[in-house]
Amino acid sequence: MKTVFIVLLVILAIAAVLLGLLYFFGRKAEKKQREQKAAMDAVAQTMSLYIIDKKRMKLSEANLPKIVTDSTPKYLRRAKLPMAKVKAGSRVMTLICDEQVFSQILPKQEVKAVVSGIYITSAKRIRGPLPEPKPKKKGLLSRFKKESPDQTPQIAQNSKNKSSAK
Repeated sequence: MKTVFIVLLVILAIAAVLLGLLYFFGRKAEKKQREQKAAMDAVAQTMSLYIIDKKRMKLSEANLPKIVTDSTPKYLRRAKLPMAKVKAGSRVMTLICDEQVFSQILPKQEVKAVVSGIYITSAKRIRGPLPEPKPKKKGLLSRFKKESPDQTPQIAQNSKNKSSAK
């Protein structure tokens, strides 16, 4: 009994230390994120963009400047990021999108976007097609749910009619 108690106490101590470390590093990362957001807001510009295409791709495939690919961490170079190929004025360029912006914009659409460097932070539609909501898929449980009470008597009557017809 004492060994079980000691093992549980050690596990509890390790969990408490891990939670403390997560709290400390989380606060530190949160502070760093606020500073980066303030820096991005300071250099943000509003631009009128025409979205040519949007897709998720790796940084190496995105045709971004070499300095961008060199300055990103190695683990992010393999990750697929939301990219948008846009036309700003007469220039065609590839920009990285925020996740929320990526879901809002559609190809062949003109938007008024807030751009910070090569990063689109927000966008509002000016002209172009309206985004169509995707139809919700039925879940696994909804397939097996019983029908409403209104439908069950009809099914029972239909089965009685079929059996009496035989």
